[in-house]
This record gives sequence, C-alpha cells and structure tokens, in this order.
Amino acid sequence: MMWRMAEGDAEAGAGVRVALDASASRADVGALQAWLEQEQPIQELVRAGALRIEVRPGDGADEHMGSAWEIALHIVGEVTTVATLAEYTSRAVKAWKANRRRVENGEPPRTRVDPLDPGED
Repeated sequence: MMWRMAEGDAEAGAGVRVALDASASRADVGALQAWLEQEQPIQELVRAGALRIEVRPGDGADEHMGSAWEIALHIVGEVTTVATLAEYTSRAVKAWKANRRRVENGEPPRTRVDPLDPGED
C-alpha cells in the first residue's frame, strides 16, 4: 500500500539512513540490505521506482554510535513521507536483528535509523 505525500513534503535528499556500527561485517550489511529489499512496503516502493537503496561507507566514527556502513533509502517522487519510510525501515531492521540472533552467533551490530540530511544524495 502506498500513500501520496502532502504537497510540499517532498524535498531533495528525502529519505532515511540505517547506520551500522563498526562491528558490522560486509556480510551483515549485505544481509540487511537484502532484508530491506524484501520487506513488502519497501519492496513495493522500489518496484514502483519511488525508492532507491544504496550502501555506502559511514562516517567512520566509532564513538557515540558512529557508523562504519550506512544503507541509505532515498525517496524518489512523492509517494511516501520520511516518517512513513522511517517506520517501515525501523520495523524491518528490528525483524532483521531478531532473525540474525536466531541464525548466527553473537549479537548483531548496533543500528540507528535517521532521516537523511536535507540535500543529501
């Protein structure tokens, strides 16, 4: 199900980022990206061309939840809001972490879901 944004809600760089701490392996990043891409509301947005997902190095800071990796979800067009995308993403990350605890040893990396900075691309 997709929602139309209210006029004026769209802005350059609108979207959310999932920051993963330094304990995240490349396999963790790939697994979380694949999980996000399979999550129904996110998958629908990607298929409709309304959402673009990219993996990129984080800020590298390790203190106060600096990130080693980020997965950025960029809204393309006016089909959802940042708040709605953040809700979808937060639920998907929580489910991925629970699944990872079941299938792998050790704790999953710490994560944080934040809006992208305005103009960030």
